[in-house]
Amino acid sequence: MKNLLAKDPTNVVITGVGGQGNVMASRVLAGMLVAKGFYVTIGETFGMSQRGGSVMSHLRISQKSVWSPQIPLGQADIIVALEPSEALRVISRYGNPDVVVLSNCRVVYPIGVITGDDDYPSMKKVKDIFDKLTASNRLVDATSIAMELGNPILSNIVMIGALAKTALLPIDRRAFEKEISRNVAADKRGANLAAFDAGAKMV
Repeated sequence: MKNLLAKDPTNVVITGVGGQGNVMASRVLAGMLVAKGFYVTIGETFGMSQRGGSVMSHLRISQKSVWSPQIPLGQADIIVALEPSEALRVISRYGNPDVVVLSNCRVVYPIGVITGDDDYPSMKKVKDIFDKLTASNRLVDATSIAMELGNPILSNIVMIGALAKTALLPIDRRAFEKEISRNVAADKRGANLAAFDAGAKMV
């Protein structure tokens, strides 16, 4: 196999809050890459996921071998965030000057913000932090797209489509279509393809 990864292993973090489909997104992405012959290990961490707590998946992608599922601190190459403050949380632990961030821009307020105990940064501040701490970054209004398609949870697939369009990883629409044909009920495949395509158009 020719060299299709800029770095081996390539370390990807997919992060969000409970209920956003983080785990499904990580497994769809891993499935596409495994089908292309890559080794992929997944490590997942869950906060209070059923109450909107943090959910984070580590994917380590290699052409050569299986790696441990935990990405070392400061060594993420790509961060895909389904919620912007979760991107900030991951950057603080796993970021580095070369990291690339792709984030949904729709906010999910944690309990502390709702109760008035904590503050949530403005999107301008979030973007300023992204610009300061990443090699490149992009905000995608994935939730609005998903809502237009009739299901807000499809924001996870919108983000996968956006990621595919960046060409940071060797994934494309054909690989996605094959993956969902194996793992998604037939009556839901059309919506997933539409979400993937909409995400790709955003990049």
